[in-house]
Amino acid sequence: MVYVKRDDAGNIVAAGVEPGGDWTDEVASDSAELQQFTEKLSGQKDALTDSDLPMVRVLDDLIDVLVERGVLRFTDFPEDAQRKLFGRRSLREQRNSLKLFVDESEELF
Repeated sequence: MVYVKRDDAGNIVAAGVEPGGDWTDEVASDSAELQQFTEKLSGQKDALTDSDLPMVRVLDDLIDVLVERGVLRFTDFPEDAQRKLFGRRSLREQRNSLKLFVDESEELF
């Protein structure tokens, strides 16, 4: 846990590992609110956090390849993981099926 000091609007203005004085409000060290405060302090986002979304896409593709090649089965994953993977796969298929531009060689009707 991290102890924070807040301004009148409730925004974090200081943080520390020990309570004291105005630093009595506890927040989880991995909270989004604390992360935003530290990003604002440093003037940059955490590079590891920035790489999360692209890495998730790599893992999606890797899982698909391993399943296609028979290295592992989709049912090898726990049910919660299967639901999440299936949900992401469905969303990606929907996104990829959108045709935003019409090929000039295709007829519209």
